[in-house]
Amino acid sequence: MLKAGAGTAAVLAGGGVAAPLLSAGPAHAADLDPGTIPKYEVPMPRIPVLKPSRLTSGTSFFDVDMRESDVQILPGRKTRVLTYGGAFPGRTLLATTGRRTVVSRLNTLGTATSVHLHGAHVAPEHDGGPMDLIAPGDRRSYTYPNTQTHANLWFHDHAHHHESEHVYRGLSAFYLLSDRTERSLPLPSGEFDVPIMLRDARFDTDNQLVYVMDDFLNRNTILVNGRPWPYFQVAARKYRFRILNSTNLRFFTLKLSDGGSFTQIGSDGGLLAEPFETTELRLSCGERADIVVDFARYPVGTSLELVNDNGPGPAEHVGKVLRFDVVRTAADDSSVPARLRTLPALPTPTVERTIDLRMDEDGRPHPNAYIDEKLYDHHRVDTVIQHGTTELWTVRNVNELAPHNFHMHLVQFRVLERNGTPVTGGPEGGLKDTVTLLAGESVKLQATFKGYRGSYVYHCHMLDHSAMGMMATMQIV
Repeated sequence: MLKAGAGTAAVLAGGGVAAPLLSAGPAHAADLDPGTIPKYEVPMPRIPVLKPSRLTSGTSFFDVDMRESDVQILPGRKTRVLTYGGAFPGRTLLATTGRRTVVSRLNTLGTATSVHLHGAHVAPEHDGGPMDLIAPGDRRSYTYPNTQTHANLWFHDHAHHHESEHVYRGLSAFYLLSDRTERSLPLPSGEFDVPIMLRDARFDTDNQLVYVMDDFLNRNTILVNGRPWPYFQVAARKYRFRILNSTNLRFFTLKLSDGGSFTQIGSDGGLLAEPFETTELRLSCGERADIVVDFARYPVGTSLELVNDNGPGPAEHVGKVLRFDVVRTAADDSSVPARLRTLPALPTPTVERTIDLRMDEDGRPHPNAYIDEKLYDHHRVDTVIQHGTTELWTVRNVNELAPHNFHMHLVQFRVLERNGTPVTGGPEGGLKDTVTLLAGESVKLQATFKGYRGSYVYHCHMLDHSAMGMMATMQIV
């Protein structure tokens, strides 16, 4: 379990459970054995792009409802899920730096929702905070000015106490923001630029999702773009994969089954300064990464797997993710430059803070989760920040068993140190909004709080943990 870094201590499983929002099937329905689901027999879908409803000279408008839908995930009976616009996962929204996006959201569900654009620099009233809710039957519009540089962002629900189940049941979608810097590079593009959304799930024998709070031991079916253990046909050339870990609790350590290397070119907040050659990619919940895999080194007819070297769960299930089949040759004029971008300068910080993450792991029947020993209370301001200041935050996971990660709204931050060791490059050397903290670990972050004043939250992005109270409010004044 400690190696996995993907859930809380087993004694916590099932704690703090609220009534599920959807029926998990008949009360007598047993769990579906993941071993009965065929592996590498369905193609990996390409996530469709959302079309705007209206365009003006400076703004793209979109209309999206939130609804229950029956979708084909497993063979046989369809699965009832929560969706943005009827798609599982939601359709990808493409945006451009300097051009505003407005998304109108209609909530047709039976519970309140809140749509958060994870990683976005937006005004507080458009951030989609945990208490800024859309009631059933209501509609509201979110405005995204897109003043930040390119980044692979994503939508997900953030309604407090329901965010965990809403996201688990399907409320997530890509928001890909591009700019001139990114578009000027000769990276793989078009059909060779592929978003990949990873998640896990637990099904019953009626093919319905089973939701239990903190159920990290039983979500052992891996879904890629909404399908279980699919295959993806590729040409013998370079591909760019934009990978999102959209799970509630599971951490991934992704590798190619032949041990081959690939190139990481980006993280949460866009491209790294320089490419990073590696043989593994580690992603906690909510983190994103851009990688380039060159299939030119494989003969046509080769099949290799994208595997997960991380638990918990049976390796024959959670250890398998996706199979690549090299089926043809293709011309390739793409390349990965030695220099990708110039990262913003680091201003001199004037404030230092220490933030502690902890959850109960002593076996109590109803465990809670805390930031600085406090449960989330939306009436309370935990941190007051002066607008325009640059701060250093040392974030510590003080648990002995439970891993966490840490996400801040509004800002992209820089990771300066991990466990006292300077971070000078590599996968954590770029702009980040979510960072991993295994038990006993600490990270030092630097962020500049500018652009907007108001209330935002910071929290563990293991969503079951934030739903259990591991969230706090910062007020920028």
